Amino acid sequence: MGRAFEFRKARKMKRWSAMSKAFTRIGKDIVIAVKEGGPDPDANSRLRAVIQNAKAVNMPKDNIERAIKRASDKNQGDYKEVLFEGYAPHGIAVLIETATDNNTRTVANVRSYFNKCDGSLGTSGSVVFMFDHTCNFRIDGDGIDLEELELELIDYGVEEIFEDEDGVLIYAPFESFGAIQSYLENNDIEILSSGFERIPQVTKKLSEEQAADVEKLLEKLEEDDDVQNVYHTMEESAD
Repeated sequence: MGRAFEFRKARKMKRWSAMSKAFTRIGKDIVIAVKEGGPDPDANSRLRAVIQNAKAVNMPKDNIERAIKRASDKNQGDYKEVLFEGYAPHGIAVLIETATDNNTRTVANVRSYFNKCDGSLGTSGSVVFMFDHTCNFRIDGDGIDLEELELELIDYGVEEIFEDEDGVLIYAPFESFGAIQSYLENNDIEILSSGFERIPQVTKKLSEEQAADVEKLLEKLEEDDDVQNVYHTMEESAD
């Protein structure tokens, strides 16, 4: 298995279990998608993907519909996607994806977390090159020949396909998202969820004590309402 498989395995139970945070993130994703392409999922591929993700984390249908309605309101504030880069203690690179309606607040908060945890907030471009920006799809694997599917999707840039207990995962470069989404939909392959991740090209192993220093910063970042995702170069255990 490749890097995407190991990355997914290591992170699966560590950071994706907070359901309330997942709902908050998806609510923002809905606003961004609606503002960008309108409230009709049939005509808005980004919104279609967000709705699939909402269903994947058992977000109630009423919540999804209310969020779309709110996002369509002209008085609804917009969220701007902002990327932050920096270093945690012990030379660990950290990349933070945020969605914010107040960039001044978000910058101040993120900087304070780094300062309090002996890290340093970097400038744009300081660590982003250490991560591969990828897209992923989880599909229903029933009746699907993985080898045949992989051959079909190679032309779309797919790099890894593997199976786990929740379905089949497809990984490809970020820019392949639209083409793969269209292929799966046109071939009636059910997309359970989809998204984007930043996979570190190289990870660094730390001692237990050093890892605890880094975790302090990661926890503060992940608890912030403006933060959507946090990625880093610390080696994580899959246990």
